[in-house]
Amino acid sequence: MRQKNIISVLVLLVVIISAITTLFGVFSDNGTGIYEYESIRGQVVNIYGKGIYKHMSADVAIQGIAQDFITLFIGIPLLLISLFGFRKGSLRSHFILTGILGYFFVTYLFYTAMGMYNFLFLCYVALLAMSFFALLTSLLSFNLSTMTKGFSEKTPNKFIGIFLLINCCIIAFLWLSVIIPPLIDGSIYPAALEHYTTLIVQGLDLGLLLPLGFISGLLILKKKPLGYLAATVYIIFLSILMTALTAKIIGMALNNVNVIPAIFIIPVINLTAIYCVIILLKNIDARLLNNTNNPNTHNT
Repeated sequence: MRQKNIISVLVLLVVIISAITTLFGVFSDNGTGIYEYESIRGQVVNIYGKGIYKHMSADVAIQGIAQDFITLFIGIPLLLISLFGFRKGSLRSHFILTGILGYFFVTYLFYTAMGMYNFLFLCYVALLAMSFFALLTSLLSFNLSTMTKGFSEKTPNKFIGIFLLINCCIIAFLWLSVIIPPLIDGSIYPAALEHYTTLIVQGLDLGLLLPLGFISGLLILKKKPLGYLAATVYIIFLSILMTALTAKIIGMALNNVNVIPAIFIIPVINLTAIYCVIILLKNIDARLLNNTNNPNTHNT
């Protein structure tokens, strides 16, 4: 019960603070609009010039606004709904809550590390901390010793595992196609770097998120207890992250930014991830009632 209360308090704080930050992101528009800026590397960058993201490049600011829409209208409601189910003892809700907390953690990790400094910085830091500790507590409250029994024998382990492996390879290839050519031709700095200090998204993806997804895929292929936990949480996280990425691509396309080949790849990954979430949750075995390390029981 204590773990549930800790998670509940942290989640409610995440909801309140993220609602504030996303509302500013979506609706703030003070400023003169787009203008050109020459970076320290001599690259001319179009700066957005409006709202909370006014010092971001125009295409990245558009992505931030699109992600704020998804966080506000999908992420926060799902967080509240899954928290309610989790407190009622739903195992499915526990998985969903954990996956969505992963989305909030990664989102505000990027906002803290990549977003140009603004007056919401401490909000980003608070969201990063609270979502991390809520995620960690939620993960630790699962009981790995009974995890395998929590899924039916019909669970499509191979499909889930292979999808995760392929997804990680595709995204890694996309990022490496941005990074490697400038290293080969001697120009060093990718155009995507713009006026930022480094490639935060690509670096964290290649160094952290994609290896986690790849390992999760391998573990569920081998039907390991940790694989069922890691793959289910990762797939839920991936489904909402890819929804945000799809929204970003649409926003960029509407503003005449070249979104090829991402426009063909990301929506397919998004829909496949959502399908995987559905089949995984359907295969949670209702006979497993005691899934956590506390004496409370879980219903599906």
